[in-house]
Amino acid sequence: MYTILPVVVLIVLFLASSLRVLNEYERGVIFRLGRIIKAKGPGLIILIPVVDRMVRVGLRVIALDIPNQDVITKDNVSIKVNAVVYFRVVDPVRAIVDVEDYMYATSQMSQTTLRSVCGGVELDELLAHRDKVNQRIQDILDLHTDPWGIKVGTVEVKYIDLPQEMQRAMAKQAEAERERRAKVINAEGEFQAAQKLFEASEIISKSPSALPLRYLQTMREMAAESQTSTILPIPLDFLRLNWKSPGTDEDGKG
Repeated sequence: MYTILPVVVLIVLFLASSLRVLNEYERGVIFRLGRIIKAKGPGLIILIPVVDRMVRVGLRVIALDIPNQDVITKDNVSIKVNAVVYFRVVDPVRAIVDVEDYMYATSQMSQTTLRSVCGGVELDELLAHRDKVNQRIQDILDLHTDPWGIKVGTVEVKYIDLPQEMQRAMAKQAEAERERRAKVINAEGEFQAAQKLFEASEIISKSPSALPLRYLQTMREMAAESQTSTILPIPLDFLRLNWKSPGTDEDGKG
């Protein structure tokens, strides 16, 4: 009985040190006596105690937050920019063998690339075409991290911190632009109103019966809007007499 107990303990210790369970989103990079074997998983992995060593690598997408970076744009404006990088490991062996710490390396590469790209464009382009800046950063990062077995999926510039004087200048520019648009719209409205009045006068001059109808419609609208005032209609013949210049007869001749 006592002779079997040490054997059972040794078997339990062997199994505990040699068995590993990897989740679906994990891979295990196996080193045997310091030499790379391959990446295994998911599921149950059997290791040789003392001889084998396993490094777990996650394959899920990682959201890496890039802290604020001081950037001077192409038009010499000092700003602070931060972003977020979404990437994942596609080759666990290269991510472990070819780079010491792929998380730290990707973070440093993202910071330098963000400063480089934002410093090569003007502020207006950075604000108006942020999607192009994001795509440019993603392409550069993907090119540099590909030898590490890293795939950069998306890069998003989250926040751009402008100096106070630049914010005030942009606010004044936006206000001036809104005033300009309001004046243009007002002028276009005046032009269209004048054009419609001209067309109405042309129609009235060609059709004498249109003027009395318009006169009656105007009187009706005035009576509907004013509930307390008394409106006395004036015959159109009286208005025509007042329109005639002095020294003219009824036919308009001198």
